[in-house]
Amino acid sequence: MSNTTVKRGEGILSRNRGVLVAFGIIGTWAISLIVLLLIDISQLAIGWRIAATIWQTFLYTGLFITAHDAMHGAIAPSNPKLNQRIGSFALLVYALFDYKKMMRTHWLHHQQPASEVDPDFHNGKFKNFFAWYGYFMFRYWSWVRLFGLMAIYNIISLVLKVPEVNLNWFWVAPAIASSLQLFFFGTYLPHREPEGGYVNENRAQSSNWSVFWSFVTCYHFGYHEEHHEQPNVPWWRLPELHQRKLNAD
Repeated sequence: MSNTTVKRGEGILSRNRGVLVAFGIIGTWAISLIVLLLIDISQLAIGWRIAATIWQTFLYTGLFITAHDAMHGAIAPSNPKLNQRIGSFALLVYALFDYKKMMRTHWLHHQQPASEVDPDFHNGKFKNFFAWYGYFMFRYWSWVRLFGLMAIYNIISLVLKVPEVNLNWFWVAPAIASSLQLFFFGTYLPHREPEGGYVNENRAQSSNWSVFWSFVTCYHFGYHEEHHEQPNVPWWRLPELHQRKLNAD
């Protein structure tokens, strides 16, 4: 194989890395969910049930992070239609969210972070984690989406004969837990006001965790100041920006 062929192949992979990463997350989530819904959960020890739920929660979080990157055009920068389709699908299977509506509110967050018009910020009165989370979820609440999810739940249970216990452990619980994970590591920690007040225009701060723990906790979303500075950079390149910032300081 010639060097030209190798370089051409590397160039194709580099250009399409965002798409490959997105498909990897979505595919892994789908395969994992199918397997977990079909297993005999009565044969699974409680420790393994918890481990599987944590694993599925991590993958659910990955779905939202994938959609989030799509909102910034980071999955397929040269193919906007493909970028939007991937983001729309990830949000749909995550919790029936409307991609265009979510993108509008997310860009409002970027334009006015940690302010009274920021849809992700607290109401100025209840700033602790639980009150802020409740207010956050209320602003994104939708009865239509809830009834849609309930309909899907019952179809899977009654028509496809999937046990409700499997659905509760591996579909319902991970979806709820991932919302807590995303809020805690992607909103609460980065945007809560420091004791000395905000120190940059993005009103965001980054964690100083290692690359491993940054990935495990929330797909490097803890490197949040870097994300606000360069929102078009995909999640898997945030550690590079974070390290560059540390070296500059």
